[in-house]
Amino acid sequence: MAHDHGHTPAAWVGSIIAFVGFCVAGVFMVASSPVGFWAGMIIIAAGGVIGGAMRAAGMGQKPKRQILVSEG
Repeated sequence: MAHDHGHTPAAWVGSIIAFVGFCVAGVFMVASSPVGFWAGMIIIAAGGVIGGAMRAAGMGQKPKRQILVSEG
């Protein structure tokens, strides 16, 4: 397993946005506000979308090259 998993701008931004959404949803769940709770859930989903878009834009982890060994 690679020791550099997730150390990219896309991973950090997506995770931070999702964490903020989790905190928002948690606060509004305790406050009994369904609208605020669902707003937090939308923020969580936005974190995944934004992180995926950043990865597609080249700010994610570069794919590892695999060495193919033929049996012969």
